[in-house]
Amino acid sequence: MIQILDRINELSRKQRGEGLTEHEKSEQAVLRQDYLQIIRGQFKNTLLSVSVVDPEGNDVTPMKLVEEKLAQTSEAKAGND
Repeated sequence: MIQILDRINELSRKQRGEGLTEHEKSEQAVLRQDYLQIIRGQFKNTLLSVSVVDPEGNDVTPMKLVEEKLAQTSEAKAGND
């Protein structure tokens, strides 16, 4: 991921300075999409490790999140078989 970010920053500096060729513009767009996909994946993994507990200690994790956790667990088990 660091390499992607380094290249994105390099292209950004070049864009502000001398400008980019069409090939570099398309490369920049692809790299940005790849970077966003990585960040979204990391964020999703973080959310899947969260449980919400109310002041009384009851698990009040939203059902949609619970279902996603179960789906991820099922996929992981299926991948290991």
